[in-house]
Amino acid sequence: MADWKAETEIDRIIDELEREYGGDAWHGNPLTQLLTGIDHVRAAAKPVPNAHSIWEIVLHMIAWKNEVRRRLQGSPAALPTEGDWPVPAHTSDEAWVDAVRALKNAHRALVAEIQRLPENRLFTPTNDPRNRETGHGVSYYVLLHGIVQHDVYHAGQIALLKKAGRI
Repeated sequence: MADWKAETEIDRIIDELEREYGGDAWHGNPLTQLLTGIDHVRAAAKPVPNAHSIWEIVLHMIAWKNEVRRRLQGSPAALPTEGDWPVPAHTSDEAWVDAVRALKNAHRALVAEIQRLPENRLFTPTNDPRNRETGHGVSYYVLLHGIVQHDVYHAGQIALLKKAGRI
């Protein structure tokens, strides 16, 4: 995240993940900053009709960070074991603090798993039979850039929901 020159593509991908999560993100505020000041009531609120709450988005991001980590470990591509859009079991202050902590833990675990990935595996297919006709799945490179894009997209949603909740 500092002004350093990444030596490998894995270093650059980790840098992007760290920037979108808690660093100097080019797109705007990083996720940790967006979540600052949100209490359990605001996290569970739905200020935009038919949209997910901030809390639901956080749980969704946790689920997909965990799913990407499982795929890095060789699991076949699937929906997250937690579900695509988990709903909060409880909407208490303690449960919200636990969700934010779980997001941090999922992020840290994903970064640690990426650090173990050999550079020479980046462009090999994951265990994802997405393109059966051609015999090609998604490479680890595409998977990792995909989770960065996924997180940035949802950070933007959180930013908008946070603003909508103030009106």
